[in-house]
Amino acid sequence: MSFSVSITVDKGFETPCSPEKVFSLLSDVRRSASFFPKVERIIDEGDHVYRWEMAKICVGNYTLQQTVYASRYICDPATLKVSWTPVIGVGNALVEGEWLLTPKDGGTSVTLRSSGEMTIDFPAILQIIIAPLVQIEFADLMERYLVHLKETFSAM
Repeated sequence: MSFSVSITVDKGFETPCSPEKVFSLLSDVRRSASFFPKVERIIDEGDHVYRWEMAKICVGNYTLQQTVYASRYICDPATLKVSWTPVIGVGNALVEGEWLLTPKDGGTSVTLRSSGEMTIDFPAILQIIIAPLVQIEFADLMERYLVHLKETFSAM
């Protein structure tokens, strides 16, 4: 029997890069995904849908599972917003979110809001042990992703 782990992210940073350049990178899903750690493959499924296949989650000597999900992306240059909604029935996770870009003092304030729910194929009795480890791993990946993006925007 499996169980679900929920993950929520609401983080941001500021960059001297223009909102238009930030939007250009973030709205290019493949390019943006290239900054996310442990992405094995991102597959363009057409109709603005991308399937993410992540490296397997490992804790110590134990391999938990691979996270796979698909989301449909909407990129609106007028509002400088990139958003995504889950595609039901693909993989073992549902992920939604948005990038919000706000012009600020010659640069951009960048905010990432995202939430997801991953199904873990382990006995539910292990949830109390495994769920926090998955959440810690995901938080670390998100933090590294934002650092990579911030460094890239600062160099643009």
